[in-house]
Amino acid sequence: MGKVFVYLFLTLASALSLFPFYWMFVMATQTSSAYNSIPPTITPGNLLVENFQKVLLQIDFFGALWTSFLLCTIVTLVVLFISSLAGFAFAKFHFPAKNFLFITILLTMIIPPQLGLIPQYFLIAKAGLLDTLSGVMILFFLNPLGIFLMRQYVSDSVPDELIEAAKLDGCSNFKIYRSIVLPIILPAFATLGIIVFTAVWGEFLWQFTILRDPENYTIQVALASLSNTFNVDFGMILSGVFWATVPLIIIFLLFNRLFISSIAEGSVK
Repeated sequence: MGKVFVYLFLTLASALSLFPFYWMFVMATQTSSAYNSIPPTITPGNLLVENFQKVLLQIDFFGALWTSFLLCTIVTLVVLFISSLAGFAFAKFHFPAKNFLFITILLTMIIPPQLGLIPQYFLIAKAGLLDTLSGVMILFFLNPLGIFLMRQYVSDSVPDELIEAAKLDGCSNFKIYRSIVLPIILPAFATLGIIVFTAVWGEFLWQFTILRDPENYTIQVALASLSNTFNVDFGMILSGVFWATVPLIIIFLLFNRLFISSIAEGSVK
């Protein structure tokens, strides 16, 4: 009976988690008036293709989708590389002020991103990177959460004896990182990669601040341009949002095994 209650709870929790996505799909298939209908509409309509065609007429949807995918992929790869190197250094090396530097990096996580928006904007403007993807992505390269996760994972997963044996064999630090550390921390790569990819994909404020040319719009900025003060077509907007969410689902399905194995391994330890 205990297992029955556990599975019932998990089924209910899964249904509650999936309901917002289902409701978004329902609204994407309805007219705009269905958004405020009472009682709420919970059955799909037949306007999914028509609403999406409206999106394609208003914005370069696939161009913005590709821009977001390119942005998120580059940022994710750079964050994984920097975070894993920094995590390896903080976990296995000894150098002056190591703990102080690590705590300082963690403390930056409590600073609201909106607080640094204006100085960051001026720095990007001085560098001549306004309205460019480089100006958007450079802000995300240093990820304190990624450094923390990698440091903890390397500390628990990579034995010191293995590193010492590699050094005795004449391996350089980078070769130890490439040949020993990387294969061990691949599950953590999947976890951090999914977190970073989804966070950058859903980020709006910084992208909206930097990007001005519609040709450079990411999907979030492009979807925001669909809103009209005088006439908001909720069916059209939610159709665009629905299709913009599909790549995130695909990314998670591709890497969910590594993601789950990383969580399970961390819980066992």
